[in-house]
Amino acid sequence: MRNHLIYSLLMFPSLVITFMAFLMRIFNLATPKGLVFDEIYYVDGARDYLKYGVEVTKGAPEFVVHPPVGKWLIAAGIKIFGNHEFGWRIAVAIAGTFTVYLTARIAQRIFHENKWATLAALLMALDGLNLVMSRTALLDIFLTLFILLSVNSWLKGQYLRFAIYLGLAMGSKWSALYFVIAFLILEFVLNRNLIRTIKVGLISGSVYIASWFGWFNSSLGWDRNSKSNPIASLIYYHKEMLNFHTGLTEKHSYQANPWNWIVMGRPTSFYYQSPSGCSSKSCAQEVLALGTPILWWVGAIALLFLIGVNIHNFAMRDFDIASLLPFIGILAGYLPWFFFQKRTVFTFYAIAFQPFIILAIVLLAKIAYEYDERLKYVIAIVVFVIALNFVYFYPIFTGQVTTYNEWFSRMWWNSWI
Repeated sequence: MRNHLIYSLLMFPSLVITFMAFLMRIFNLATPKGLVFDEIYYVDGARDYLKYGVEVTKGAPEFVVHPPVGKWLIAAGIKIFGNHEFGWRIAVAIAGTFTVYLTARIAQRIFHENKWATLAALLMALDGLNLVMSRTALLDIFLTLFILLSVNSWLKGQYLRFAIYLGLAMGSKWSALYFVIAFLILEFVLNRNLIRTIKVGLISGSVYIASWFGWFNSSLGWDRNSKSNPIASLIYYHKEMLNFHTGLTEKHSYQANPWNWIVMGRPTSFYYQSPSGCSSKSCAQEVLALGTPILWWVGAIALLFLIGVNIHNFAMRDFDIASLLPFIGILAGYLPWFFFQKRTVFTFYAIAFQPFIILAIVLLAKIAYEYDERLKYVIAIVVFVIALNFVYFYPIFTGQVTTYNEWFSRMWWNSWI
């Protein structure tokens, strides 16, 4: 009890930052009005879950290409708060808020000092991509949340929770599978307990299958009776889903090669309108899924540094969790996409490994500080500049109406338009 109280007091600055992050996520959450980007699919699916337990089209089974967990969470928000913009988005706002605090918790556990946890929370709160994904009813922020919950549980030695959260991550988006594989390998390499590793894998797989309970319980599930039994039908359905994902090559104006995700070369515009109501004849309103540029550019430097640190550590056979965990997280969330050069992909997929980029930045700051404490002033200046950068771009993170010139001044690269 006493240790828990001390830990809570140490984490108090991170809790304050997390609360501020929550306020940014729920303030004017109902803006923009109407369905934004892929909300048209996920909010519609969430409504169907509340009515039918599965997704349907005009009362008939609907082919769906993402698992159900995230849509059930969106449905919970609609059920509690109502079928309107705030109800659609409150679940992602809460999930995004927790990613801020969980990243701080993980930083506390791997860096062992509260100041680095505070820095991690602050950088998470100052990232535009996390803010946008926490204000738009898509599935990706749930994926990030469950990945962080699984990592935090693993660091605490809570293996059942570790397995459950991995299963829920897969139940949010299939790309979680890369994290599952990476973390199971990491667990085995560090702890050499094959039986436990297998158990974690089996439990996470069972949780994933259980997440399809609505499909199992409804005769309206797509391909529900295509085979001799429900499990065989689900396997067949998943083959069809896999065919869809591997064959998705349709051109999109905002698709982006993974090579430029780390520098935000081609962010995704979720919403753009030219409304009235600003102080100019020409107005603009946009929600741009853009990571705070200076933060991500610093993150690109930190990633290169992290790669160098891990190469050195591997050569020395020193498996330091403070450098290894961010590296594995980025590796699992980023590297696989380079093997799908023909597939239609988007920069906002980077939200899955964004917390690990933050941890890489914190690691770089920590090593710099330990090398020469006077570098704390450089670290403070960099954080201050990132904060100014975040404030400057805030209007296009949150869909505020600005003059066209104010909007255009924030289009630093032509590829952002």
